[in-house]
Amino acid sequence: MLTTRALLLAAAAAAGFTATEAQALTPLAVDLAIDPAVTEGPSEHATLAPRAFERPADSAYEPTAYVADARARLQCVPFARRESGVDIYGNANTWWRQAAGRFERTNTPEEGGVMVLRGFNNANRGHVAVVREVVSPRLIIVDHANWLNNGEVTRNVPVRDVSPNGDWSQVQVWHVPGRHWGARTYNVQGFILDLIEQAKAQPSADAQASAGAVPLG
Repeated sequence: MLTTRALLLAAAAAAGFTATEAQALTPLAVDLAIDPAVTEGPSEHATLAPRAFERPADSAYEPTAYVADARARLQCVPFARRESGVDIYGNANTWWRQAAGRFERTNTPEEGGVMVLRGFNNANRGHVAVVREVVSPRLIIVDHANWLNNGEVTRNVPVRDVSPNGDWSQVQVWHVPGRHWGARTYNVQGFILDLIEQAKAQPSADAQASAGAVPLG
């Protein structure tokens, strides 16, 4: 009995194609694709396949945090305002209140948003950082300024949710010089989103994605 591929080769030759052309028109995979001997139904590997697509644990994440500019002489507020488009002035501990009615406020992180932290044991202080990536439901990457109190800019800094309920009310911040998690736990007021600025940026992002797409056909 001729295989499916052999039949297709014969048909291609009868149509006037050369042997090389006929071979090119009938890939080896075609036998397996429509061979009636192949058993239908769930694959014997079906229980194993999903594991290849599971997200690695947060502990497997390899931080790439670094001091981007040690001499920036920046406070966290002007840096966050410039990088996020959230046009708020004043001390970091006032940003959450000032954002009410002006910007979208949420309790969960989103890329491009501003994370607002309460001061550690000091209500008169605070900190703001720009969310660059949401790695997992409990791990994000931020850029911020003056976290080390030297006016520096640090980028790709991991921040993890350590709240008991997983609601981003408490976090720990990666210590860049020591390359370990900071010992302190900070209370989070929330995340501020500039939806208008994000909407402006979306067409550019879509255009870049289209430019990098591989044409079909």
